Amino acid sequence: MNSFIKLVLAQSKLFLRESLALFFTIAFPALLLTLFGFAFGNNNEPFPGVEFGYIDMQIPALAGMILGTIALNSLPTVTANNRERGIFRRFKATPMQSWKWMTAEITTNFMVAVVSMLLLVGIGRIVFSARLPENWGAVLTAFTLSALSFMAFGYLVASLAPTPRIATAAGQLLFLPMFMLSGAAFPLESLPDGMQAFSQWLPMTHVVTLMQEAWFNRAWSMASVWILLAILVVGGVLSARLFRWE
Repeated sequence: MNSFIKLVLAQSKLFLRESLALFFTIAFPALLLTLFGFAFGNNNEPFPGVEFGYIDMQIPALAGMILGTIALNSLPTVTANNRERGIFRRFKATPMQSWKWMTAEITTNFMVAVVSMLLLVGIGRIVFSARLPENWGAVLTAFTLSALSFMAFGYLVASLAPTPRIATAAGQLLFLPMFMLSGAAFPLESLPDGMQAFSQWLPMTHVVTLMQEAWFNRAWSMASVWILLAILVVGGVLSARLFRWE
């Protein structure tokens, strides 16, 4: 346990030194919420068919952006860089088991995602009087399932990408369409019917759906739950099989 804690602390320090990753993971979602909040306010007038205010909807929805940034933009690139620079090769020569490294990395990324979400909640509540969830336990459960599923997805991308450049390009290619069409950028209900139908094929849509349902204390979409569980299991199994340390 002591070695695991040291690993988490070391990876946290490495993350804090990466100013670009720090900005896009923690500062950018908060900046986006603030800018859109001042543009649209916390009401649903700009988005017909949307039940709650814009900020009310977007705080849980931006969980998709946060997790997508970590799992698709950061994790594959960092993993491919570590592989290319021989860090994993040197790590394999130590007595520590490989699963501890990956668990520490997942733990670090999860903590970063939680900090980013708490910043959104603080800004939303203080600046825009956003409503808070009634059941924080449901929100944490939905967030944890979404985070683990997306990180399994990210490790699968990292396992398949042979170089850091390909890992970065693949991550961005997957992230950008999902961000724009999943409801993470704008309420899903405000998109044309065809885009709404297409969005159901995007994993991030189910993160947004599940987080909003937990946030507003509504019945969960079991389709979204099963899809995220499937991504977690399939992504985890394939990553374990395909992951290369060298």
